[in-house]
Amino acid sequence: MHAIGIDIGGTKIAGALVTEQGEIIAERREPTPAGDPSAITELVVRMIEQLREGHDVIAAGVAAAGFIDAAQSTVYYAPNINWRNEPFRDRLRARIDLDITIDNDANAAGWAEFRFGAGRDAHDMTMLTIGTGVGGAIVVGDRLLRGGFGTAGELGHLRVVPDGLPCGCGARGCIEQYGSGRALLRMANEIADAGGIGLQLALARQEAGGLTGEILAEHLRAGDAGALHALRQLGTWLGQACASLSAVLDPELFVFGGGVSVAGDELLGPVREAYLAHLPARGYHPEPRFVVAELVNDAGVVGAADLARIHATAGA
Repeated sequence: MHAIGIDIGGTKIAGALVTEQGEIIAERREPTPAGDPSAITELVVRMIEQLREGHDVIAAGVAAAGFIDAAQSTVYYAPNINWRNEPFRDRLRARIDLDITIDNDANAAGWAEFRFGAGRDAHDMTMLTIGTGVGGAIVVGDRLLRGGFGTAGELGHLRVVPDGLPCGCGARGCIEQYGSGRALLRMANEIADAGGIGLQLALARQEAGGLTGEILAEHLRAGDAGALHALRQLGTWLGQACASLSAVLDPELFVFGGGVSVAGDELLGPVREAYLAHLPARGYHPEPRFVVAELVNDAGVVGAADLARIHATAGA
């Protein structure tokens, strides 16, 4: 039985018709009308109806960045969309005769990796998504950890530096300020400012009028010493955070997704070293595996569809 997954991002909305095996058989993409909640509702309704046409569909799941309640119904808060306590599932159900669920986008992506990607052989998995910020998803005993209010897994706001850099959440010292794509650019700029191994980064910055993720990625692929040093710093902070997470969650597998994860072993090496350096009772604790995500840009829609299918069949 097919299900539909919708992933609402800050700039685009992606939709897909997904099989029980996690395979995408049809997909659509549209720009996000971020400042207009009613327009988002109309677009999502239209996308679901287009994707289900001519197919036997059991459910539709919608993933979005933000806090979602435990009932997978209400969006408490979405930073990229003007949603505050938005009863989005009810709005969709009033228009569509399907079982509908709403999920956090990182939870959806993490679930897709657990079911069909890098975590398909694991039972306990923690995923960190390294993009502009840091997202997360936690699977414990084959179940997605949602928490008492539905907002578990906000791993980007694990504090790693007391009174550290201010974070958009209002706290200081969150891992998002040290382990995200934005943090990587900040570190690269600092290395460029210092000269030495940062000389090539400084020259590229001067020529382009500023460092961008694309420029930094080019320098990483070329093996530039300054860019690799910035990536090692990022990996060290992430490894330290993973040691703290391991003390609480004890996962057998850490999965890294998001744009920075394409660095592969150049990222995972420093992560693993820092993890072992900060792990309590080192030498007496089995080492988890550290891998990069496999599904990349499809994870959100695949995970949202599968979570919706599970919800629908559980209630049948």
